[in-house]
Amino acid sequence: MKAAELRQKDVAGLEAEVKELQKAHFGLRMQKATQQLNNTSTLRTTRRAIARAKTILAEKQAAK
Repeated sequence: MKAAELRQKDVAGLEAEVKELQKAHFGLRMQKATQQLNNTSTLRTTRRAIARAKTILAEKQAAK
């Protein structure tokens, strides 16, 4: 998800997005551990998406 799309969400929506991304990242890590993950670059993209969402969430919370 792009940063512009994340900025349109409210705080509750961003928190839900972070939780969903973390759940997806955990699933990918488990796939990697059991050697079922073919494309390991998805780990990097989900990790960065989590960071992006958390950054925008922190900006919105600081603006309150």
